[in-house]
Amino acid sequence: MTELEAYYNKFNEEKRLNSRHGQVEFITSMKYIHEYLENTAARTGKAKNEIKLLDLGAGTGRYSIPLAEEGYDVTAVELVKHNLGRLRQKSSLVKAYQGNAMKLSRFADDTFDVTLLFGPLYHLHSKEEKLAALSEAKRVTKPDGILLAAYIMNEFSVITYAFKEKHITEALKTGMLDNTYHCTKKANALYSMVRLEDMDDLNKEAGLTRLKVIAADGAANYIRPYLNALTQEEFSHFIDYHLATCERMDLMGASGHTVDILQIP
Repeated sequence: MTELEAYYNKFNEEKRLNSRHGQVEFITSMKYIHEYLENTAARTGKAKNEIKLLDLGAGTGRYSIPLAEEGYDVTAVELVKHNLGRLRQKSSLVKAYQGNAMKLSRFADDTFDVTLLFGPLYHLHSKEEKLAALSEAKRVTKPDGILLAAYIMNEFSVITYAFKEKHITEALKTGMLDNTYHCTKKANALYSMVRLEDMDDLNKEAGLTRLKVIAADGAANYIRPYLNALTQEEFSHFIDYHLATCERMDLMGASGHTVDILQIP
């Protein structure tokens, strides 16, 4: 068992995604997934059940299952057996396989219309590993298809862990942060944090064209207790506010998570 598998065997990913800050991320991501699925249908003339979607790092099926229930042809790949087992228990609509996002040899070139790469880039530290995952996602996605790739942002991690939780001196002394305050692998053995310029470099090397980038959760992770204290009506207003601002570049780098929406050449 890898360290990542051991972590997800204990970590309740469903609880996180069902929390209020997790709902912000899910609602926002689904809004844009649906936008590009609908664009694909309009461009290709395909019905829902003809549109093939691949969910890499699918976890327990938070995205795969509702999209399959809507009628899309959904395939999921998940590395962690525990998560894969939960996904298969919850739905028989999703074609679910154990696999590594960097090695998708079971799939032929140009198979999928839309690909989600939502989990793997959180955990792949080196540029070479990230490029391998992006390149494989690109390979199995059809020309003019859409790839949505999610990242954890550097400044969220620095602001919360280093300053809010008062680890800044330790982080600098032990090399968790470099001299530009970019998180190194020492910061977290499981999670990898990036900046927008890192994403730009990856896209350039992978030959991917950005259509837009969104702040998947914006300020939500910074204000978890305040979100939890909101009434449902107030929380609905927060969702509306976030959706109205999640494409603003002046807020992008500080978001907890971003989703890079890319087109396959």
